[in-house]
Amino acid sequence: MTPTARILKEITPRPWEVADYVRQGGYEAWQSCVTKWTREEVIAELKRAGLRGRGGAGFPTGVKWEKVLNHRIPEHYFVCNAGEHEPGTFKDRYLLKQSPHQLLEGSLIAARTVNAKSAFIYVNHEYVEELTNLRKAAEQARAKGFMGKNIFGTGLDLEIEFIEGQGSYVAGEETAMLESMQGRPAMPRQKPPFYPTDFGLYGKPTLVNNVETLCNVPPLLRNGAAWFTQVGTEKSPGTMFFSISGAVNRPGVYELPMGTPIRRLVYDCGEGIPNGRKPKAVFPGGPSFAMLTEDQLDTPMDFETLKKAGTGLGSAGVIVVDETTCMVATALKYANFFKVESCGQCPPCRMGTINLAAVLQKIEDGEGTEKDLASLMQLCGFVKGRGYCTVVTGAAVVVQSSLEKFRHEFDAHIAEKRCPSHPERVAVAGGVA
Repeated sequence: MTPTARILKEITPRPWEVADYVRQGGYEAWQSCVTKWTREEVIAELKRAGLRGRGGAGFPTGVKWEKVLNHRIPEHYFVCNAGEHEPGTFKDRYLLKQSPHQLLEGSLIAARTVNAKSAFIYVNHEYVEELTNLRKAAEQARAKGFMGKNIFGTGLDLEIEFIEGQGSYVAGEETAMLESMQGRPAMPRQKPPFYPTDFGLYGKPTLVNNVETLCNVPPLLRNGAAWFTQVGTEKSPGTMFFSISGAVNRPGVYELPMGTPIRRLVYDCGEGIPNGRKPKAVFPGGPSFAMLTEDQLDTPMDFETLKKAGTGLGSAGVIVVDETTCMVATALKYANFFKVESCGQCPPCRMGTINLAAVLQKIEDGEGTEKDLASLMQLCGFVKGRGYCTVVTGAAVVVQSSLEKFRHEFDAHIAEKRCPSHPERVAVAGGVA
């Protein structure tokens, strides 16, 4: 980790080579976990460091591990979620490709710490090269005695199985992922039970962490909690990998201290907006979280601050929208995404995503009315939080956020019966020409 922003370039030609990783201190933390530290000591260090999950809600990692380890049901499992289907998020892909041994080490530590019977890494099926690198790294780690049989000569046996995930957005939701791993359709489970820590793989307590969270574990344990907390904020310590895309000159993955202002990521890392244009809005955590406007670019990127601002950090997939972009079209684009990616299991999501997209399409086509805007807000309030997962909530959030912050653009579509951003488009019977 580093307190200075840097783009993460592909600079390792053979990242699966175990010797290179070992020279940098790789597998030292794992060896200590096997030969020196107790499970409780590992968890205590994670809790002292304040490491929080890097895949969504930012739940304290040590607390989650402790819950699985101490569960009354003795049979436990471990799963790394490397599905990564969120629009604008591609940091896990980088880590899978360039740091496979760090992920393997973090996964081994996690699996042993929670006393898992079996360990799995669930990878997006589109990540072909990344999975290849991971398999090559596993072969070398196995040959060195870091995983597999008789690890470090202690008699410990621990293997990691790789599973190619289903190609859908909802399969990245942890309970849907667990369902697909058991040969069933990738559909989120009804709740309760709420968390895999109670009812996970095969109905047993299961630890699920994402790629970046696990990659933080080896250096944290090797260097200690005090080292980890040197950067970041009090409640969100450490750094985070931010994916930035959209209207920026230099999209990519950047490592920054938690609490870094959005403006720094957009202008210092992303090198500003193409052609000198101004930003109109930024999604700090992908389209599932409310957007922030230009006057909010100095908002620090950490879990607490973004929550107070009415949005969230999520998996840190930052999407920038510039001043030339039609926000009705933007809302429609993401509403259509959620509509297509809905598994259709629960009626609020199945019908809600369809209706949100349909009304937005009507407005974009120049056929909208004031009643349609009222219907959109009413529908958002009705479906938000009603699905088995967050798909329909994400659809409602992006529509509601667009309406609240850019109502004048929706009003202009209705008044002019066309998209003001595209004056060449004229409303005709049955659509737009």
